[in-house]
Amino acid sequence: MYLIVVGGGKVGYYLTKTLVNEGYEVLLIEKNQSKVDTYTERFGAIVMNGDGAEAATLAAAGAGRADVVVAVTGDDEDNLVICQMAKQRFHVKRTIARVNNPKNEELFRKLGIDVTVNHTNVILSLIEQQIPDRHFVHLLALKHAELEVVEASVSPDSPIAGQAVNDIRFPPETNIIALLRHGELIIPSGQTRVEAGDDVIAVTRLRSEAALRQLIVNE
Repeated sequence: MYLIVVGGGKVGYYLTKTLVNEGYEVLLIEKNQSKVDTYTERFGAIVMNGDGAEAATLAAAGAGRADVVVAVTGDDEDNLVICQMAKQRFHVKRTIARVNNPKNEELFRKLGIDVTVNHTNVILSLIEQQIPDRHFVHLLALKHAELEVVEASVSPDSPIAGQAVNDIRFPPETNIIALLRHGELIIPSGQTRVEAGDDVIAVTRLRSEAALRQLIVNE
């Protein structure tokens, strides 16, 4: 599978790094020459200097054979143009656009972008997973149901530490899926006790996220 990532900011960098580590064929396009020089030292020849919103740049990048084009620049208009051009001119099967302003998400979908993601959802999860001390990580957003899957580490001073699942008053419409304890996966029952240091994987409504974070992480 060949993927083109347009935008060499923090998101584009970590996305490219992850894809390379997983063995995908990737090309990163970035306008800033100094970033290109830095990334070339780290990734090699898979970094290209150019404006991904220009047809000539996408053509030179081999968009005609790309399976996926991902536009993750800091400009929603550029991301839209990149994905539309990839779809309509180069017939790329799958386009993914970063949406910096959530209000633009519905517009992107109406204009034919296959997948839209914003910084609070999948892309944020990608970045968070690179931070060892991060205690609350977004794993998956289910946009149509306004649900998300999150992972949170139980802090020593969390009010749920030492309590059985049945005794914990979770926020509305929140359910624990699993616990990770010392590398072991636990599918909890009502009698399972949550311990400090456990990683809790839960499904919750977006509006309940702050309350869940406070309950588990106590921050």
